[in-house]
Amino acid sequence: MLLALLLLPCTGQARVYITVEAPQRSLPMAVSPFSGPLGGELAQVVSQDLLATGLFVLLQRPGHPQAPGEPFRAAKWAPTGVEVVLRGTVRLREGHLLVEAHLWDVLTGAEILAKSYRAARRLLRPLGHRIAQDVYEALTGTPGPFTAKLVFVGEAEGGPKDFYLADWDGRRARPLGLKEELLLPARFSPDGEKLLYSAARGGRWAVYVLELRSMRERLLFSDKGVSLAGDISARGEVVLSSSRAGSPDLYLLTPEGKLKRLTWGPGIEVSPVFDPQGRRLAFVSDQGGSPQIYIMSLDDYNIRRITFRGSYNTSPCWSPDGKRLVFTGRYEGRNQVFSIGADGSDLRLLTTEGNNEQPCYSPDGRFIVFSSDREGDKAIYLMRADGKDVKRISPPGLRAYGPRYGGIKFKGR
Repeated sequence: MLLALLLLPCTGQARVYITVEAPQRSLPMAVSPFSGPLGGELAQVVSQDLLATGLFVLLQRPGHPQAPGEPFRAAKWAPTGVEVVLRGTVRLREGHLLVEAHLWDVLTGAEILAKSYRAARRLLRPLGHRIAQDVYEALTGTPGPFTAKLVFVGEAEGGPKDFYLADWDGRRARPLGLKEELLLPARFSPDGEKLLYSAARGGRWAVYVLELRSMRERLLFSDKGVSLAGDISARGEVVLSSSRAGSPDLYLLTPEGKLKRLTWGPGIEVSPVFDPQGRRLAFVSDQGGSPQIYIMSLDDYNIRRITFRGSYNTSPCWSPDGKRLVFTGRYEGRNQVFSIGADGSDLRLLTTEGNNEQPCYSPDGRFIVFSSDREGDKAIYLMRADGKDVKRISPPGLRAYGPRYGGIKFKGR
């Protein structure tokens, strides 16, 4: 499943049209239906991605002054108030979509971005996400989340558990075929090529790795007691929790297979996750009497507690810049999503409706995905990092939980 991309010359100069970190306004723009077969459907995917960020205001189709396929004329778009316009063409050839996309600056008439794309017909949505990614980066100077992949545990009524792989927005969700009775949420490797997870087979919890391209699974770690997967660093180190020595403690497994114990306390240590640089671990421990979030430095193994409010805090996940974490906390009798600074400051309550658990940042840090029972059975929801614009993204009729984003992208050939 590959997209081949060919970068064409751009006539415009690099410029940030809207600042992601502290936007002062939403950028007015237009996404014109691409001319040719499926052009309207493709433009709709791009529009939905850009609108989800809250950074753009899109001119509705009846207000477009030019029909698809007409040569771009900045003077015709100027009275509409939009500042940038995306236009393009689509051709079908031997079951493939051949697309040209052009992003224009209305104020200067300059071409900001020009790219050609080729994808199988069945990959129209991933192609739309790829175009949205390129447009977003051209306008903001930063990558977006649109080409990321989402993995979660799904359970059809009466059926076994399985991992489902989906686009960043939950669409095109499909099972991977593991079909386990006992399965815990997975985490992507930093390159997006592998899944790390725990499953109970033969009465024993062990840690497994699944190679996504080949769909080959291998047993990574098993020992007496319970072994639960944690996370994978960019260096190939795996952190896990194991009760091999008694109560669950944290261990570091090197790429060479060497096991290093990280904690020795009498409490329970679980749910370890690497920070983006792989130099710190956030994890859950009850060493203080109740489950709380702690951070360990892997340079000097210093441990500090960062959550003090509430008697039950678990499931930490780092922001992509390593400055914040999201986690599940008990609040007024229910589980809710919180965020907190990595230094323990600036605690924020992000959800209040139903039970909300297992949050995770999107790769760009502007969104949080989580599981919730707010509409009945557990499902996957997406919201902005400030808790606004919550929407369900997992398929109907599927009990879903444990979402996690990964960096799988469609690479050029």
